Amino acid sequence: MASSDPNKLMAKADKLTKLSLTRWSADWKSATQLYEQAAIGYRVAKNHEKAKIAFEKASKGQEMLSSPWDAAKHMESAAALAKEVGNWTEVADFYKRASELYMVCGRPQPASDALAKGARALEDAVPDEAIQLYTDACSILEEDDKEQMAFDLYRAATCVYIKLEKYTDAATFLLRWGLAADKCSATNSQCKAYLSAIIVYLYAHDFKQAEKCYNDCSQIDVFLRNDHGRCASKLLSAYSEGDIEEIKRLGQSSTISNLDHVIIRLARKLPTGEVTALKTEAAEEQEEPLDENDLT
Repeated sequence: MASSDPNKLMAKADKLTKLSLTRWSADWKSATQLYEQAAIGYRVAKNHEKAKIAFEKASKGQEMLSSPWDAAKHMESAAALAKEVGNWTEVADFYKRASELYMVCGRPQPASDALAKGARALEDAVPDEAIQLYTDACSILEEDDKEQMAFDLYRAATCVYIKLEKYTDAATFLLRWGLAADKCSATNSQCKAYLSAIIVYLYAHDFKQAEKCYNDCSQIDVFLRNDHGRCASKLLSAYSEGDIEEIKRLGQSSTISNLDHVIIRLARKLPTGEVTALKTEAAEEQEEPLDENDLT
C-alpha cells in the first residue's frame, strides 16, 4: 500500500524530478501526482507552510506536463495558503503567476479573477499592491472588451484609494470606470461614476478640479441631462455661492443616497473646508474689469 505520509510523498516526488546517473529524465507525471497528494495531506493537517510548497511544486509539475489550467489552479491554492501564513509577497507573486497561466489558456476572466483574489487578500496588509492588482485585473477585462465584468473591481480599487486618502487617484479611477461604463452603454453606472468623482474632488477641497471634472463630463450629453449631472451642477453652484446649508441638503439627496456607500459617506461630510472664500472669488470674477480708457 502506498504511503500517505506527506513528508514521504514529497521526498519521493523530489527524487523523481532530480536527474542522476541512473535517471536521465525527470518523471514529472508521477512526481506531480505525489506533490498533489502531499499538498492535500498537509492541508488536511493544517500545515499551511508545507502545503503551500507542495502546491507550488504541483503547479510546476503541471506546467511541465503542458497543463497550464491545472498549474494555475494549484498556484491559486498556494497563494491562498501564503495568505494563511502571512507571506504577502508570495500572495502577490502566486496570484500573478496564476493569472499568467490562465492567460496562456486564453481565459482572461479567470486571469482577472485571480488578480482580484490577490488584491482582496492584500487590501489591509499591502494596500498599494492591492490597488496594482485591481488595476491589472481591470486592464485584462478592458482589453477583452468585458468592461461590465470589471465594475466591482473599479469600485474596490476606489475604496482602497479613499482609505489611503489618495483622493486624486480615487477620482481618476472613478473616471476610468465612467469611460468603461460608456463603452458598454451602462448609462446609470457612467453617470454615478462621474458624480462620484466630483464629490471626491470636493471632499479633498479641490473645487477647481471638481469644476474642471464637471465641465469635462458635461461634454457628454447623457450626463448633462441626467439627475446625477443636475446634482453635480447644484453642488458646484452651492459651493460658488458659499451656501453651506444647500451643500448639506444635497448631500442627503436621493441621487447621492443611491451612490456607493463610500461616496455617500464623503458626500455627507461636505463641505470639508472653507467655502466663503469661494464665494468671494466667484464675486470678484463676475465684477467688470475697470476700463481705464472709459472716462464716462
